[in-house]
Amino acid sequence: MEHLLRGKFGRVVISSYRNNPLKYGPAGYTSRSIATLWAGRALDRSKPLLKSQQFQERRKYGMLVVRALRGVLKIRYLLLGGALGGGVTLQKKYQDWKEGLPDLKWLEDVMPDNVKWQQFRGSLIQLKDSVKDNIEIDPRLKSLSEAKYKEFRSWFDQRLDDAIAAAEINNQNGSLAIEETKDEIKEKTVAYARPFAQPNVDEAARKEAQQRLDGLQDEMMQTQIKYQRELERLEKENKELRKQNLLLRQGRKPPTRQVKRSLIDMYSEVLDELADYDSGYNTADQLPRVVVVGDQSSGKTSVLEMIAQARIFPRGAGEMMTRAPVKVTLSEGPYHVAQFRDSSREFDLSKEADLSELRREVELRMRNSVRGGKTVSSDVISMTVKGPGLQRMVLVDLPGIISTQTTDMASDTRESIKQMTQAYMSNPNAIILCIQDGAVDAERSNVTDLVAQCDPSGKRTIFVLTKVDMAEQNLADPNRIRKILSGKLFPMKALGYFAVVTGRGRKDDSIQTIKDYEENFFRGSKLFKDGLVKSTQVTTRNLSLAVADCFWKMVRETVEQQADAFKATRFNLETEWKNNFPRLREQDRDELFERARTEILDEVVNLSQVSPKQWEDCLLNKIWDKVSGHVFESIYLPAAQTGTQETFNTSVDIKLRQWAETALPAKSVESGWETLQTEFQQFIDKAKQTPNHDDIFDMLKGAVIREAMSRHVWEDKAAEVLRVIQLNTLEDRTVSDKRDWDQAVKFLESSVKDKLKETETDLMHLLGPSTKERWMYWKYLSEEQSKRNSVKSELDKIIYSDDKHPPTLSYDELTTIRKNLQRGNIDVDNVFIREVWNPVYRRHFLKQSLTKAYDCRRAFYMYHQQMDVDCGDVVLFHRIQQMMKITSNALRQQIMNREARRLDKEIKEVLEDYSQDNSNKEKLLTGRRVVLAEDLKRVRQIQEKLEEFIQALNKEK
Repeated sequence: MEHLLRGKFGRVVISSYRNNPLKYGPAGYTSRSIATLWAGRALDRSKPLLKSQQFQERRKYGMLVVRALRGVLKIRYLLLGGALGGGVTLQKKYQDWKEGLPDLKWLEDVMPDNVKWQQFRGSLIQLKDSVKDNIEIDPRLKSLSEAKYKEFRSWFDQRLDDAIAAAEINNQNGSLAIEETKDEIKEKTVAYARPFAQPNVDEAARKEAQQRLDGLQDEMMQTQIKYQRELERLEKENKELRKQNLLLRQGRKPPTRQVKRSLIDMYSEVLDELADYDSGYNTADQLPRVVVVGDQSSGKTSVLEMIAQARIFPRGAGEMMTRAPVKVTLSEGPYHVAQFRDSSREFDLSKEADLSELRREVELRMRNSVRGGKTVSSDVISMTVKGPGLQRMVLVDLPGIISTQTTDMASDTRESIKQMTQAYMSNPNAIILCIQDGAVDAERSNVTDLVAQCDPSGKRTIFVLTKVDMAEQNLADPNRIRKILSGKLFPMKALGYFAVVTGRGRKDDSIQTIKDYEENFFRGSKLFKDGLVKSTQVTTRNLSLAVADCFWKMVRETVEQQADAFKATRFNLETEWKNNFPRLREQDRDELFERARTEILDEVVNLSQVSPKQWEDCLLNKIWDKVSGHVFESIYLPAAQTGTQETFNTSVDIKLRQWAETALPAKSVESGWETLQTEFQQFIDKAKQTPNHDDIFDMLKGAVIREAMSRHVWEDKAAEVLRVIQLNTLEDRTVSDKRDWDQAVKFLESSVKDKLKETETDLMHLLGPSTKERWMYWKYLSEEQSKRNSVKSELDKIIYSDDKHPPTLSYDELTTIRKNLQRGNIDVDNVFIREVWNPVYRRHFLKQSLTKAYDCRRAFYMYHQQMDVDCGDVVLFHRIQQMMKITSNALRQQIMNREARRLDKEIKEVLEDYSQDNSNKEKLLTGRRVVLAEDLKRVRQIQEKLEEFIQALNKEK
């Protein structure tokens, strides 16, 4: 029964439930009834609310409040969690930012030291005091300024404490940061105090203080800008250096600034490239150059010096000085200097000291170029001479032609000089500067015949007669000189004939002195007065002009033809590469070497990936391979044959100590070194099995590794460290753990089995094939093997009769064996019997040891209870096993911490040495692929330089 009440909702629900329990159910009311109540309320809002409806309304409001409170609490937890997470993230970001800051320790060398900062701080304090004394604070603002000052003071103290803490944590120069912070705060303090000054303060003092403060601020700003610029400059240089280093590692030259070069310098670079590309000087190189030829001591070097206007070559009295071709590029410049092609040093030719050093350098280079017991060399020495008034040309000074070889010369010297001279003159575009000594008889000339053979028409030959002053004094008939200069005396033709005087026979004469002497001589010479010689045919100045004109005329006529020839050569080489190596990139020796360097260093890095367990297992096996023979032959077998357990232990202790103090440490180091070599070689061999392996590097890698291994020496202190730990380990005779006992038994069994197998093999070689093998494989016994089998049968009887027979045979036993064999017509001596006895007895002993090891498997309890058990050999092998474990662990640490790094360093040193040695590269990087890539690279360079030169030449036209 439902009726309207103004009471509480609870009473409505209870009343309704009591009147109609079936309607509301056990829960008091159903959702349907609630919906009905709310629906009734929505339909008729003018009626008063029922008690149940009022209850539902209040319940709804309560739920809304609860949900609101729950949302507020959830937001609180979200905010708290976000604050914590954000703080952690911010701390991590701050640490990452701090670690990413650049290293500014170099500023310590640039910034003023602490003393200067203290002085600067003191001046600021004085300035503050003076400003404080001179500035009066307005009383109206005094309280306000004091409040500001207190606030600022507290902020300053907090800032100072934070700075000190940061300095202590980062272990940096905190004093500098603190003083900077104090100075900054003091400036701010003055700036704070300045607005509160009274307007009637002394204007001059205030302006002066303001100026001083402004000056200090400007100075600090300028210093900061200066350091910032310095930092930017260093960063820029560092970036450029890293870029150049990367280019050099890739085998490419870093880009350089394009400097305008002279025409002759560009042409000289082309000739230098050709000299490197084709040392044999075949017909592929037909570019013009001036070839200076002549007999020895004919004055050809002096002529070249007069043209270069400097005495740049070494001199000798009757001695061969020119031992190799010298290419001299002459060009005009503001200063008279000389420079070698492969050097950046410039020699000032106006200074006698530089001239002397230049001559010594030329002589040294000549002597270094001569190898293999030879007297002359075909290696070209290239140099450039610049100076005012020099004619642009390229000259090649060759060794003088000789008629007779002296005893201190190689047997092929004369023929080598002749072949070299003919090779240079056979170039159809070479200008031959033929030097003839005017002071000797024309019939003694050797060079004129060679010139006539190479240039019979004389279209590219210029004849030069030297020492005309001596010839004029010595010759009775002046017409002879006229015939020479008119081309009627020698059987050769030339474009022009010149007479020069290149000295007075004094070494100390300067070029200017010789030129003055030459001009004075020809001015007063009878040759001029009588009209025998034209004025254009004398002096080195006219000679230089004529040679330069002829040189450039030949260059203009032939250089484009040579460029076309190199284009064709390049096309042929590129076609061959595409056909033979279509999927490979062209790489010359330098690039291939860098690739090999990277692969080798990668294998060294792989050594660090070997696990400690793998190192120790390999070291353990290697150590046992090294010492197993000594353990059995010198320790175990002699001690086991002593008879009793006490003597066995005593003998083992003595022998182990002697071994550990002498040979064991060295053997252990040797084992470690061989293990390191083996592991590294395994990485190299494993790399060869990869699909992308390039076998062109195999020879180089092998040579580098062998050289590095030969240089590597294990540290001396390593053996001493091993000696100490090995002695301490071997002195411990206790086996405290059942697992150690089992491992020692297993180690003993495997070692004895291996030795037993070796002994069986030795016996098989001694005794020959067995009965089965003789029947199955038709093998036969030799006479010696038959005797040994008979001896072995007798020895087996002795061992069978006495299971504990000593290791040696007595005299009576030897006699018995011989007599028994003599009955079968077998005659042997005692030495023969002992040769068979040793392996037979060893096999018998090892079998007994193996049986004893089987028995000792379950003897650990008796050993641990100190009962009488015959297992001393197990204890011995336990001591040896523990020693090897400790040794392998120590060696592993030495390898991983020291030796692998030292090996890495030595490999890098070997690679660096090989990178500077072109002969090693040529020997270790071979094959048509390498040669073809080298030729392609050089032909491209020559063609590019030729085209560049042709463009410059056409512009000059």
